[in-house]
Amino acid sequence: MMTSRERVSAMIAGQPVDRLPVMPITMMLAADQIGARYRDYATDHRVMVEAQIRTAERFGLDHVSGISDPAREAADLGATIKYFDHQPPAIDETHALLHDKSLLAKLVLPDPAATPRMGDRVRAMALFKERVGREKLIEGWIEGPCAQGADLRGINTLMFDFFDDPAFVHDLFAWVVELEFRFARRQVEAGADFIGIGDAAASLIGPRIYEEFVWPREKELIDRVHALGVPVRLHICGNTRPLLAKMGELGAEIVDLDFMVPLEQARHEMGPRQVLCGNLDPVRAVKESTPEKVHAALAACHLAAGPRYIVGAGCEIPRGTPPENLTAMAEYAKTAKVA
Repeated sequence: MMTSRERVSAMIAGQPVDRLPVMPITMMLAADQIGARYRDYATDHRVMVEAQIRTAERFGLDHVSGISDPAREAADLGATIKYFDHQPPAIDETHALLHDKSLLAKLVLPDPAATPRMGDRVRAMALFKERVGREKLIEGWIEGPCAQGADLRGINTLMFDFFDDPAFVHDLFAWVVELEFRFARRQVEAGADFIGIGDAAASLIGPRIYEEFVWPREKELIDRVHALGVPVRLHICGNTRPLLAKMGELGAEIVDLDFMVPLEQARHEMGPRQVLCGNLDPVRAVKESTPEKVHAALAACHLAAGPRYIVGAGCEIPRGTPPENLTAMAEYAKTAKVA
């Protein structure tokens, strides 16, 4: 039997696997497995590591992840962040860090390992490596250019910037790519086996803006992460149907797809070699479902995606999901044909 590390690596390389990999995103659900406040999960790497390992072991997942919230980078740059006991930290967009565009020129690129919140994720990678580095694949995480640009500028303001000041957007995204590459490099140095890139805001724009502003910077970031010697998982939740063809040209080894994106269309537009992950509706098809229905839904996903497929949901598995439903995802992976 393969280890989780061997299984995912073989899937990415197009080699035979003993079963499908299982890689759903778990955050609040993971914190609940050890009875931790989410505030502690998001701010103390020791809590996150314990919760992720416990979740992976209980439900048969093939990876552990440093994903928690999109506010780590912005917090360390000085953005106003709201913290809550039982939900993820949130950026206060009414006081966006770059409410004044001229402030971009004054931002200093930090060493992520030396900052409070990015550094906490870096320390998580090291602790993951120490505890499960021989068995589980360790996933680092960074924000993509559009998502981080929105975090710094405010999502609504950024949408106007695309039209009102395109030169600024290009400068902003270039700065973000450098920040996120540095963050990725520190995580890889600490023990991350691959890097997840979350660029959710990109699903809110059309293909013309995506191709002009976002795709070139996503491509640059992915290429630079690849130069570190690790693969990339691209996660753009939301309706990415108009962007699929270009997303398939980015070179990310794994592409997550949300539930509103037909896997048949993604396979057609991205080609036969792209590894696809997803795309169960996290609420209706997982949390509010039954093991039998989860199994059937995954079978349909697998049929549509073909053999280069990783079991997962469209986005985060919600808190309160019945344990037997998450277990059913791993059970499907064990019984499905992989040829």
